[in-house]
Amino acid sequence: MNYDQLQFNLNAYKETGEILNAAKFLIHQFDLDDDNFAGFGFRKELEKNSILLTANGEIGEIQEVLIPRNLFDFDLTLVLNMLAHEMLHVRQKSSKMMILDKNEREWQAYYEMLFHTNFPQIPELSDYYKNFFGEKALIYYVRMGEGSELQQKYAEQKTEVEKLLQELQNSDTSTSLV
Repeated sequence: MNYDQLQFNLNAYKETGEILNAAKFLIHQFDLDDDNFAGFGFRKELEKNSILLTANGEIGEIQEVLIPRNLFDFDLTLVLNMLAHEMLHVRQKSSKMMILDKNEREWQAYYEMLFHTNFPQIPELSDYYKNFFGEKALIYYVRMGEGSELQQKYAEQKTEVEKLLQELQNSDTSTSLV
């Protein structure tokens, strides 16, 4: 299904107030579903220009992803990346993976948004969002603790993130010079 068809279907769901069904539709269309996923529920909207999704549930138990009612007011590529981020959390919290450290879970999820190693079918973010989520990833890397086992485990990925951020900065600088 192409982007225009996806958007057409999402608009139909939105017009009839079927936001949860629209989110389920995307999960199935982009093969993001997981056995540890209970479904979607609503969370309070932050602001008109802000978006927050959360995977809720204890580690080792089934997870529910909470979404704001205005989810589909945002760019579809951003929404897909945010859904993939939360669906990775669903997997991380499953009894199969059991990733206990929140910083590690967030690092992996933000890294996924940048490089799509688990969900290559998810479209690439704009440079603005790559920079934004790359910076968020580095915050969680620092929170792992200076020289910790986790930092050592993800040191190579951190280098990849820093390289990407540098390339984005260089590309932004070169365009502003033209």
